Amino acid sequence: MTAEAQPYLVLIGPPAAGKTRLGKRVARLLKVPFVDTDRRIVARYGAIPEIFRSYGEAHYRELERAEVSRALAERAVVALGGGAIVNLDTQRDLASLRVALITVSEEAVASRILGSSRPLVSGIEGWSKLVEGRREIYERLATRAWDTSNRPIDHVANELAAWITEETPAEGTE
Repeated sequence: MTAEAQPYLVLIGPPAAGKTRLGKRVARLLKVPFVDTDRRIVARYGAIPEIFRSYGEAHYRELERAEVSRALAERAVVALGGGAIVNLDTQRDLASLRVALITVSEEAVASRILGSSRPLVSGIEGWSKLVEGRREIYERLATRAWDTSNRPIDHVANELAAWITEETPAEGTE
């Protein structure tokens, strides 16, 4: 990946942490495109729970990897689905990028996943087990971390945008 083809920021973290809402706000603040890999999958292949039911998780992960690869070649703020980081190629790709881990507490996420159709999340216990199983990968890949449990999303977005602005050379000065 060349510098021109790298995203400004990649958001990773557990399901329902707020990556999409946060990514949209950060992109708007920076006046750059926003890419949500889960939304691209839905637009191209249909509902994620249906893909899981009809074709299984392995097939879904193949589709996800292709969308992640495309997204990481764009100059944008990119939000990855919670499980995208389990792919070893994705882990290698993220190693050289600015990655923000977005976290959320069990207490705060409970209302966000209530009635959710997320295929691998069945209640708070399932969510907690899933997150714990991925914690080491999330933390290893992250450049920095932000928690969305009890803070206004706009405050977190402003901090992320400031972080990117402080560390990104002006276009054409590299």
